[in-house]
Amino acid sequence: MSESTRINKYLSTHGYCSRREADRLVALGKIFINDRVAKLGDKVTDNDDVRVEGRDRKRQPKKIYIMLNKPVGLIVTTDQRRQDNVIEYIGLEERIFPVGRLDVKSEGLLILTNDGTLANRLMHPRYEHEKEYVVTVDRPLDRTAIAALQNGVELDDGMTLPAKVRKLDETRFAIILQEGRNRQIRRMVEEVGYEVRILKRTRIATLKMVGSYQAGKWRSLTESEVRALKKHVGMDPGLARGVKRKKKGRK
Repeated sequence: MSESTRINKYLSTHGYCSRREADRLVALGKIFINDRVAKLGDKVTDNDDVRVEGRDRKRQPKKIYIMLNKPVGLIVTTDQRRQDNVIEYIGLEERIFPVGRLDVKSEGLLILTNDGTLANRLMHPRYEHEKEYVVTVDRPLDRTAIAALQNGVELDDGMTLPAKVRKLDETRFAIILQEGRNRQIRRMVEEVGYEVRILKRTRIATLKMVGSYQAGKWRSLTESEVRALKKHVGMDPGLARGVKRKKKGRK
């Protein structure tokens, strides 16, 4: 008999969605195990009939790994009923989901995949992977503000962890975080008396996006990029595989 696995992990490793999204679908009553509605915490094996909204989830799809330079205005959500959602923008036949968040006013590096294990390890706070951003503010930065961002800022949900901050010019700086609270950089900047004009993510863990890569463009990760990410999060490195696109042209 195969080993039992929590339903959220099962759906994640079978490439359907992240564990967080799986929990949401279970709560909505859209997951079925052997023709009964699943409950949070249920465990399954490969011998069980697991279905999501009527579709069989046993067959593991090929793994897909995508880098997108998200433009401002694109919404990072799997809900395709929402206008300007990132899933419809990419336009793949296969089901994928974004790794983490990037708010609608922000731009830059976003990973999309159907590899639930990799996504979970990149998103979970306990792994503390670095994410790097370039931030443009509304007026020249002073040393006090830079020091505060480096040492930690008191927000309404607690003190931020120390960050690496490098001033690029009078109104731009690069910041490296190891946490990912909602709108964290914008709130930190507001707390030290400035306003964010442009916020762009340039790196997630080992994956870096070059500055010349055009906003709105996306591509599949190379095999070496996938291996580097997997090695970084303690997974067995594998190979990246190709993806099928709908007939419309790539963005």
